[in-house]
Amino acid sequence: MGGVPYFRMLDGGGRAKRMIRAVFWDNDGVLVDTEMLYYRSTREVLRRVGVDLTVAAFIDISLKHGRSVFDLAERHGVSPDAVEELRDDRNRLYGDLLGRGVRIMDGVEPSLRELRGRVFLGVVTSSRREHFQRMHERTDLLDYFDFVLTREDFCESKPHPEPYLKALQRVGLDAEQCVVVEDSERGLQAAAAAGIRCLVVPNELTRGQDFHKAWRILRGASEVAEEVLSIRAGKDAATG
Repeated sequence: MGGVPYFRMLDGGGRAKRMIRAVFWDNDGVLVDTEMLYYRSTREVLRRVGVDLTVAAFIDISLKHGRSVFDLAERHGVSPDAVEELRDDRNRLYGDLLGRGVRIMDGVEPSLRELRGRVFLGVVTSSRREHFQRMHERTDLLDYFDFVLTREDFCESKPHPEPYLKALQRVGLDAEQCVVVEDSERGLQAAAAAGIRCLVVPNELTRGQDFHKAWRILRGASEVAEEVLSIRAGKDAATG
C-alpha cells in the first residue's frame, strides 16, 4: 500500500490540486451480482411465517433505507426469538446459494486493472464476512484490493457513515482524497454523510432511486477508472 503514488494536477495558477488516492467499492450489486440471491433466500424463510416479501418491498426497505425486512415478521406477530431463527435460516440458505458461484458485474475487472497500483483500493460492504468470503471464492477479485471491511468491522451499517469513516481511518486520508462506488441510495447516503464523493452505478434493482447527491451517475463500472483519474479534489458540486 505504501507504494501507491499521490496523483496531482496543476491548475492555471500553478497550485497543486489534490487528486484521488483511494477508491472504496461497495460489494453487493457493484462488484458481484448477489442482491437477488439475498432477496430469494429472505423471501423463502419469510414465507414460512406468512409474510410475502415482494421485490418492491425488498428494494424500499433494504436497498433504499438499509432497514431489516425481518421487521415485517415482527409486525406479523412473530416473536423476536423466532425472528432470529428465521434470520439464521436465511443466512444459511444465502450461503448455500453463494457457494454455487456468483457473477462479476460487467465492467468491474477492466476498471480494477486500470486503477490497481495507482490508488488504494478497498471494499466496504455490509455483508457478513462469512458470506463475503463465500461469494469471492471463485471471483479472483480480491487480488486487486488493499483491504476489505465487512459488517463485523463496524457497529452501524449503511446508510450510517461509519463504514466509510472506518475506511478513511484505514488508509489515513481525508475524505476529499477518496471516492466511493455505490449502487444504492443507502450506500450513497453513507458516503455523503462521511463527506466522500460518490460514483453511483445503478443496477436493475436500484434504478429509479434518489441519487441527487451523487458526484456522477455512471452507465456501468467500466467508466469508474476514467472518472476517478479525472476528478480534481476542488470540484464539489454534483453533476450526475
